[in-house]
Amino acid sequence: MPFSGLMTALVTPFSNGKLCEETFRATVRRQIEGGVDGLVPCGTTGEAPTLSRYEQDLLVEWCVEEADGRVPVLAGIGGNNTAVVIENALRVEALGVNGVLATTPYYNKPTQAGLVAHFSAIAESTKIEVCLYDVPGRTITNIDPVTVAELAQIDNITSIKDATGDMANAMEIRRLCGDKINILSGDDFTTLPFLAQGGDGVISVASNVVPSEMKQLVNASKYGELAEAQGLTLKLFPLFSALFCESNPIPVKAAMSMMGLMSGEIRLPLTVISDSARAKLVSAMSELGLSDS
Repeated sequence: MPFSGLMTALVTPFSNGKLCEETFRATVRRQIEGGVDGLVPCGTTGEAPTLSRYEQDLLVEWCVEEADGRVPVLAGIGGNNTAVVIENALRVEALGVNGVLATTPYYNKPTQAGLVAHFSAIAESTKIEVCLYDVPGRTITNIDPVTVAELAQIDNITSIKDATGDMANAMEIRRLCGDKINILSGDDFTTLPFLAQGGDGVISVASNVVPSEMKQLVNASKYGELAEAQGLTLKLFPLFSALFCESNPIPVKAAMSMMGLMSGEIRLPLTVISDSARAKLVSAMSELGLSDS
């Protein structure tokens, strides 16, 4: 079944430079208790570029175990080497995930034909679902809606995470693809407009901090409760803004540290949150009664 609803792009907790299993498992349980509809380990928010293959496998294994079939697990397999990405897909498939999140190859700058070949090769290599990930702010290259429509003809390419922030782009994908693919917003701040115009869900950073509130927002947006959705968006917008005042996941790890949920430890080349960004984050969290620090 294609991915939909509220899915959390999970952060990766560290302790003295190593993965913290206890904290990660607690994070997964908190998300499920908060009502999320899916979990996404080893994405950008999870600092996947700095994780070893062994560490990625551990995180996926722990996530699948804690989810225990209650919600689907969509594992990040991002990369710019098609052969390596396929190896990643096969490894996490063996670990029991429901699908893989495959980002547009970065740095190489493939053509649209190259993207079709890349994603098709991934889909052909695995029996589980593939979710495309279009995030041109990080990868430079955009997956054109026409390309998405071509890829949507492949049975196990069932979803796309659209982090373009462009509502027209999302609408064109829907127009061209109809119900052949589920469209997930990749940005918290677009949850309401995205779902109101036919989107199927959001892969959220903010739900690491406020899973229950994000679930309310997704439901209200998806089921036409416009006044409630607008109110929740206005309430949560300062947090959305603060969580991206520096490169993700710097602010969200700081936020979770302020809440006592994990350390704020982060891996280079990312660094701990600056004083000015921290002040903005503290202000936003205080408005929501989440932190007085």
